[in-house]
Amino acid sequence: MTTTTQADAYSNFINNEWVKTASGKTITSINPATKEAMGYVQSSSVEDLNNAVEAAYNARKVWRKAGQAARGQLLFKTASILEENLEDIAQSMTAEMGKTLPEAKGETARGIAILRYYAAEGMRKEGDVIPSSDSEALMFTKRTPLGVVGVITPWNFPVAIPIWKIAPALVYGNTIVFKPASEAAVTAAKVAECFAKAGFPEGVFNFVTGSGSVVGQGLIDHPKLNAITFTGSEQVGQNVAKSAAARGIKFQLEMGGKNPAIVTKDANLEQAVEAVINGAFKSSGQKCTATSRVIVEATVYEEFKQKLVEATEKITVGNSLEKEVWMGPSASEGQFNTFNEYVEKGKQEGAKLIHGGEVLTGEGYDNGFFVKPAIFDEVTADMAISQEEIFGPFIGLIKAADLSEALELANNTKYGLSASIFTSNINSILEFIDEIEVGLVRINAESAGVELQAPFGGMKGSSSGSREQGEAAKEFYTAIKTVFIKGN
Repeated sequence: MTTTTQADAYSNFINNEWVKTASGKTITSINPATKEAMGYVQSSSVEDLNNAVEAAYNARKVWRKAGQAARGQLLFKTASILEENLEDIAQSMTAEMGKTLPEAKGETARGIAILRYYAAEGMRKEGDVIPSSDSEALMFTKRTPLGVVGVITPWNFPVAIPIWKIAPALVYGNTIVFKPASEAAVTAAKVAECFAKAGFPEGVFNFVTGSGSVVGQGLIDHPKLNAITFTGSEQVGQNVAKSAAARGIKFQLEMGGKNPAIVTKDANLEQAVEAVINGAFKSSGQKCTATSRVIVEATVYEEFKQKLVEATEKITVGNSLEKEVWMGPSASEGQFNTFNEYVEKGKQEGAKLIHGGEVLTGEGYDNGFFVKPAIFDEVTADMAISQEEIFGPFIGLIKAADLSEALELANNTKYGLSASIFTSNINSILEFIDEIEVGLVRINAESAGVELQAPFGGMKGSSSGSREQGEAAKEFYTAIKTVFIKGN
């Protein structure tokens, strides 16, 4: 595997060959801390995509017949290769999208664990025996793969999200075409190298980079696609749903959130402050499960606010490769601009900026997309900063009279991905679990925690309803056949 010490160029991987696009065009990946090129990937054409889908389509029967155990063994091998290259891949991730090196190492280690989890699926059951009303018959179910699966992933988790989609798709017998976000496509290419080195049969794993309008849309609309799994913006996700529904193929969408944290009057405020800061500002707030709204009961509102601001002031912002840095830059110029636009929008709406929100300048900052985490006070539920996903280090503080009002405020959004509550009252915990309209419920913990062995997905506008990760992945990547056998 090539270590990114210079601006290297990466090819597509189609039918077990590394190939460049015929046009010779590439996309430059920019280090958000320095604005320097850290690598190049292919700006692929429709023809490149068609070649990848055709390869996957032609390989689908051979891969299905390989057997679940053999497929699992290749995932074990991929995990070992990824583990050997953990340091290099984490370094690339940090340089490419600004996540701190400890976070990048943690994410890569998680990718290894996900591969091994699904590799073990190779030796687990793939059906059930069901009693038949006919005593002389045998009836059972078996799982069958869907065929060709399109995988479209975002830039904020360039290792974990692709792997938690690709690994189950492969072990359950599907072939795949993987299209990563261009902002993190160099890191994705290094992950693709691990799959390439593992020795999958021709056409089983295909990797194509390029623009969303050409490669992404082409994949979504491709007639030989049997399913598509997508994580990204709500607008693109809705387009995926329309195209897939029109052709009757399976689709899986994760489209973000506006995640609340509720702090009650009996909460451990020090614990709540630490968890809220981690949930809101780690990875520069660029997580779909990041804490965005903090709803605090009135009796502890001022005390919590003071502690939150004091703790946020201690955050060190800078180049994510430096050990002392706690928060890196925005991942791109687009994210940088979006953050600044929402800071101005919050001021215009009448919210009070009580910490940060400015662009950082001076030595170490002028060549990157650095901002200071923003905290707004006097935020109301109808403001855009309360309703729209910002995807940056941004907290809106909202005051609630009691838990009942806090829950009403928390649910007042089109999203429903994750939410957390901080309380020592068991009745409040139980009420929160029952009443909160999200797919991931967290008690006395940050909203951004996701475990690989547990189902993950949202409600309302955050998700198409299906779940990723854990055993739930099988439900999306396979179809059930019911078999009835009777002798002569």
